[in-house]
Amino acid sequence: MTSRTLPGIGHNNGPELDANLGWRRHAWARARAELLPTLPIEVVRLRVRRAQELGLPYRTYAGVRAATGRDVIGFLFSSNALRLLRQTDALPPGHHARLAALVAADRVAILQPPLTQAPPPLDACYPAPRFTDTWPAMRDQIAAIIRSRGRPADGYILIGETASERDWAEAGRTAGFLTGARYFAPHP
Repeated sequence: MTSRTLPGIGHNNGPELDANLGWRRHAWARARAELLPTLPIEVVRLRVRRAQELGLPYRTYAGVRAATGRDVIGFLFSSNALRLLRQTDALPPGHHARLAALVAADRVAILQPPLTQAPPPLDACYPAPRFTDTWPAMRDQIAAIIRSRGRPADGYILIGETASERDWAEAGRTAGFLTGARYFAPHP
């Protein structure tokens, strides 16, 4: 008979998790390396060009592609990111130039009251969720905006400035969130 200490409270009497840890790490690393494709240089060049057309750093664009499995098809811009406070405000010159330069991408504004119209070159505008909206109401409103565009939510990146706008991206299941300062900053 062997002397064995009994496991403490909360132990499920399962096997030790550290057994063969080195082998499992090796097997996992090898399997992952075999799954990750090496992209041909022509594909990388096309993706770099597409990132430039969208005004995104390549790493950001590649991260979105890897996470969603699709190209970025549009942007949802909050009025805060666009620096619009009143209906009479114009887009800052740098913002206007960046938006006008977008190639094959939807440019949608989500506007806080009292704004009701977005200046060109934006393609469309919709009212923003209210700060008092519940999560389901916010989710439904962002989903309705994206549904009205007839495209999948994970093809859009939300450009905003506040934590509540970051919540819009999560609620709407968009491809991601970038701050306006980061998106409109000059890229090398």
